[in-house]
Amino acid sequence: MSKIKTHKDLDVWKKSMDLVDSIYKVTKSFPSEELYSLTNQMRRAAISIPSNIAEGAARGSKNEFIQFLYIALGSLSELETQVIIAGRLGYLTDSSKLSESIEVIRKLINGLIYSLKRDRGKNE
Repeated sequence: MSKIKTHKDLDVWKKSMDLVDSIYKVTKSFPSEELYSLTNQMRRAAISIPSNIAEGAARGSKNEFIQFLYIALGSLSELETQVIIAGRLGYLTDSSKLSESIEVIRKLINGLIYSLKRDRGKNE
C-alpha cells in the first residue's frame, strides 16, 4: 500500500463523503414525521462511514485502521438496510444509484482491509 498523507487522499473516503451528500439530498424529501427516526438514522449512518475511515487512518497502526474500517463497513450495511426500508415505505422512487454507491464503497473498504492485512507487520 502506498503511503497516504491523510484520509482525504483515500478514494473510499471521497466516495463515502459523496454518499453523505446524496443521503442528505434524498432524505430532505422524506415525510416530516420521519425527521427524528429514519431520516436521522440514515444521516447518522452515512456520516459514520467517512468518519470512521478518517479516524482509522489517523491511528498509529494498521490493526487499528482495520478495526475502524470494519466499523465503517457495519455503518455501510446499516445504511444499506435503511435505504431498502425507505424504498419499501415509498420514500425513495429509485434507490439504484444509492445501492450502486454503497456497493462501490463496500468493495473499496474490503480492498483496503485486504491490503492492510496483507501488509500488516511491515512498518508497523
